Amino acid sequence: MIGGGQLARMMAGAAAELGVPFRVLAEAPDASAAQVAPHMVGDHADLADLRAFAATVDVVTFDHEHVPTEHLRALQEAGVAVRPGPEALQHAQDKLVMRAAVERMGLPNPAWAPVDDLEAVLAFGDEHGWPMILKTPRGGYDGKGVLKLDDADDARASAADGTLAAWLGAGITPLLAEALVPFSRELSAQVARTPSGEVAVYPVVDSVQVAGVCDLVVAPAQDLDPAVAAAATAAAVRLAEELDVTGMLAVELFETPGVGPGFQVNELAMRPHNSGHWSMDGAVTGQFEQHVRAVLDLPLGQTAPRGAGVVMKNVLGGAREDLHAGSVAALAAHPQAKVHLYGKDVRPGRKVGHVNVVADHGLSLEEAVRTAESAAALLRDDAPTTGTETEARP
Repeated sequence: MIGGGQLARMMAGAAAELGVPFRVLAEAPDASAAQVAPHMVGDHADLADLRAFAATVDVVTFDHEHVPTEHLRALQEAGVAVRPGPEALQHAQDKLVMRAAVERMGLPNPAWAPVDDLEAVLAFGDEHGWPMILKTPRGGYDGKGVLKLDDADDARASAADGTLAAWLGAGITPLLAEALVPFSRELSAQVARTPSGEVAVYPVVDSVQVAGVCDLVVAPAQDLDPAVAAAATAAAVRLAEELDVTGMLAVELFETPGVGPGFQVNELAMRPHNSGHWSMDGAVTGQFEQHVRAVLDLPLGQTAPRGAGVVMKNVLGGAREDLHAGSVAALAAHPQAKVHLYGKDVRPGRKVGHVNVVADHGLSLEEAVRTAESAAALLRDDAPTTGTETEARP
């Protein structure tokens, strides 16, 4: 796996359980995955490092989307099994490429256009309405690389001395302009696909975002129109098949009740995804095991959630620096909770772990949400929640 982050760390355990030797190209010797798996330290943007790493393994897959496409093509031309391949992965690497593919397939897409300068931004806003969204086509995640412009004056101010000025000054063009989507909530549809074409689907989940970062996931999404769930799943399967994805694919969606099929496509990720962490403890086959199976063309596993549903709560860096002590406190207070920590130093707002709780054995889904949030608060802040977080959720 190229990339030594928490996804690679969690993949290591799944691979070990299947008896699959697993190696990581890590960015540093103390990277999250390098702490638990055999690894080589190298730069994912250096072709020589990629070639040296690929020579030690049978299949290459990814912890992130940032490996240059031309390097992946070079590896593939040299006979390396790259999964997903560069022609598929470019749709997760470049949002402009992704938008064009979604449009070509006739799937629900917000209005969009490439824009090179302030005049093009203003023209888009005038045509499609304000507020509007600007994105950097590559490299953005967890709310980074995303700019909301409220009106033309806001756009002019940002172009004069703001984020837009910084992007244009750094030569990041074209940018992706998108119409602001009036959505009720964010959803995620995940599928796995093997090189031989077998597909397995996970239930569509509710993904609550706070400040651009995934905060809470409930699987399956509650009170979701079955027709919308079926259409979203079908769209994810179609994307996986027509883009020739191998491994896990996450399709992030906006729910749009009463508009089109009830959703619009937001973004794609061709790897395990934050919205699928629930499956580690809440499904027979978690997304990390499924990704290993898929890229090795092994039979795929069952995906149905356990019990009445499953809750995943992200743990972001907070007041508590000693995560081990926090883990002890959380486990003591909430034996129903499964705590997953990533071996990272604590920094405010940094993803350092997550908590999964299955609604089973007398625990309702609402109680599972409260349990997950309280356990995460003990990990983060040395104090349980008061319940106000859950009550305030839409």
